[in-house]
Amino acid sequence: MRNTLLSILFLGLSGLLPSLASAAPQAGYELIEPAQPTTTGDKVEVLEIFWYGCPHCFRFHPHVEDWKSAKPEHAAFRLMPAIFRANWEPHARAYFIAEILDIVEQIHGPLFDAIHLENRKLNDQKSLAAFFGRFGVSTEQFNKTWDSYAVSSMLRRARVMTRRYKIRGVPTIIVNGRYRISGSTAGSFENMIKVVNKLIAKEQTRMHKKP
Repeated sequence: MRNTLLSILFLGLSGLLPSLASAAPQAGYELIEPAQPTTTGDKVEVLEIFWYGCPHCFRFHPHVEDWKSAKPEHAAFRLMPAIFRANWEPHARAYFIAEILDIVEQIHGPLFDAIHLENRKLNDQKSLAAFFGRFGVSTEQFNKTWDSYAVSSMLRRARVMTRRYKIRGVPTIIVNGRYRISGSTAGSFENMIKVVNKLIAKEQTRMHKKP
């Protein structure tokens, strides 16, 4: 009788295993279905989705910077701020202003540091304008760009793509519009980078495979 019960229990658990396995992320990433378009031509797009107010994004930033310094030649890196709530919008606007003014490299790291190391409340137009002033951007230029059509268009696209990528949190990396990688899928920041590199190689092979 005991052996019979154990056999039944084993068979029941065995029946559950395939469904549990299929629900788990595949090797540190999740598939994006349908795949989304990219903007990097014949290079593999690596897109980091972030929020300046996110402490996890702040801690992930050095890992990304190290990766960028040695990234594969056939990969192109992009950033996109997520906008989950209204209070995330000022930081998204700040990023897009930096992009339009071509000062992302000067602004990106220092803005993280100011918020998370210096505990500065950079969460509205006035305070962010003052911060940008440290990098040669006048208040007039900042405010004009803040309300520009270009920034409004970028915000709309960021909202749309956040939904299309099915983002649940930040930081998240999207590889070539096909794969979604986060701390919860990869387990750690270090593993996120490892998974990114594996997927870049996979996409490079797919993109250049002969028909």
